[in-house]
Amino acid sequence: MQANRRGSPDVQARVGAILERLVESGEESGLQVAAYVNGEPVVDAFAGTADASAPPDGRPLGPGTLIHSFSTGKGFTATLVHVLAERGLIDYDTPIAHYWPEFGAHGKQRATVRHALTHSVGVPQLPPGITPAELCDWDAMCATVAEQQPLWEPGSRSGYHGWTFGWIVGETVRRITGLTPSEALRTYVAEPLGVADELRFGLPESELARTAPLVEGNWAAWLETIPPSAPFRRLVVPNRSVWTTDELANRHDYLRADLPACGTTTARAAARMYAALLGEVDGVRLVTRERVELATSVAVDGRDAMLLGTYAKGLGYFLGLPAMGNRPTAFGHHGSGGSIAFADRERGLAFALTRTRLVAGTADTAARRLADEIRSCLD
Repeated sequence: MQANRRGSPDVQARVGAILERLVESGEESGLQVAAYVNGEPVVDAFAGTADASAPPDGRPLGPGTLIHSFSTGKGFTATLVHVLAERGLIDYDTPIAHYWPEFGAHGKQRATVRHALTHSVGVPQLPPGITPAELCDWDAMCATVAEQQPLWEPGSRSGYHGWTFGWIVGETVRRITGLTPSEALRTYVAEPLGVADELRFGLPESELARTAPLVEGNWAAWLETIPPSAPFRRLVVPNRSVWTTDELANRHDYLRADLPACGTTTARAAARMYAALLGEVDGVRLVTRERVELATSVAVDGRDAMLLGTYAKGLGYFLGLPAMGNRPTAFGHHGSGGSIAFADRERGLAFALTRTRLVAGTADTAARRLADEIRSCLD
């Protein structure tokens, strides 16, 4: 564990001590936590190992260790869209088919970029027999999604587009910029913030060695408890090979694939991105305050047609989740197994937690506990 030179020694030490206890107890295998307040880093802490071995035998996890964090990456994708909107390259209320004509098939011609960001397009489903290899084939998956018939009239309801969010938004970005999603994220978001090697979708071969393997906690067992008839399991993750587990995430072809529904990152890079949405970070601000307010105001609220829970969503972000302190001014995205990155406009706080052990339910307490610790220090 290491203190950031500009961070508060007290909050840094308190967070670091919690991380060490979580690893020593066996509850966790490897964690990173980072936080910014008003554009300044206050926490950059880490503990555990970057491989499957238990401490002290494993390779130490460091602040620059890359960790695949599943849907936490949707927050990166949403941020990329807002940066492009700030530059006048994309419009929220323009039909996706304006940029990507093939997407307008089968009644989707009125589906807009706003619908994509709010999971309202109506195509959360994947083919029942989809394989991991197909998941990693960008052109084939974009063609598959474009040919899908919507399950509801675009914009009439919101249902979590767990995988398809990435191709719908990512291909729209590619059609506009001429860049792959990975290239666009690097060009418009990561490079200006100085985190081009830490905020990623697909990884180059050279970065695989920096990436910590994920390990199973109780996440896969929790997925098993979802009834096969439930919309999320039947449509969003229709067979076990595309469940968001360690088995999938540790495949090299998966880590290298451009999948903007997910992300591989460090906590410090994810927190820095959210901090640069709230204000300047070392002279860089990604978008205006007005655009942040627009993007993080409630766009849809109520029962999610896939998750079957009640959620408030902005444009690409979930709002007021428990780890965010249930605050309506907080926005961001969580990932399968307990990772999360978010910002709270009222507090000026940006927070990220990445983890190697995938957990759910009562085992998934680290993010809330550590964010609460930082919030208590601020208060």
